[in-house]
Amino acid sequence: MRISWPVSLTEGAVTLRPLRQRDAAAWREVRTRNAQWLGPWESTLPGPDSDRPASFGAMVRLLKHEARAGRNLGFAITHHDRFVGQITLGGITWGSLRGAYVGYWIDQAVAGQGITPTAVAMVCDHAWFNLHLHRIEVNVRPENERSLRVVDKLGFRREGVRPRYLHIDGEWRDHVTFALNADEVPGGLLARWRGSNPASV
Repeated sequence: MRISWPVSLTEGAVTLRPLRQRDAAAWREVRTRNAQWLGPWESTLPGPDSDRPASFGAMVRLLKHEARAGRNLGFAITHHDRFVGQITLGGITWGSLRGAYVGYWIDQAVAGQGITPTAVAMVCDHAWFNLHLHRIEVNVRPENERSLRVVDKLGFRREGVRPRYLHIDGEWRDHVTFALNADEVPGGLLARWRGSNPASV
């Protein structure tokens, strides 16, 4: 299913927009500086063959293609117009499921400022209100305390543990699955987050 793309979403100082070719230098700087911070939570490939894009430009082109095909929406996260991370509404399934997952990473320099929960809430609302999806899930390693706090702040429902669910940092890792259905948050997740966190980001 093809959807409208590109899309930009803004809440206060946080903007989600498609990653652009001219983001290359900023993306590389943030990723290099955060290598140790992000490493334990990075997805890896279990086999010798790699289907990862060979360059930043190839990644941007792939993200654009996947978004227009309605399979994955990859957004850059900016804060006060500075690139600080990425968030993906991925694995979009239509038909009778109408679901997706949310994955994200953020620059350690701005962690703890409410940027990530704001971005997650924005993506979920876009999925529910504009794409008319039903179910959104977030899968978090049990050791990832910061991501566990994100889903807790937003009121995601814990569903259980998926043993050896994703290949992360070189091994198959257990994940805890959290989810929300559209009818559980009729006013939207951003409104819920604003109500519990009135401070602007």
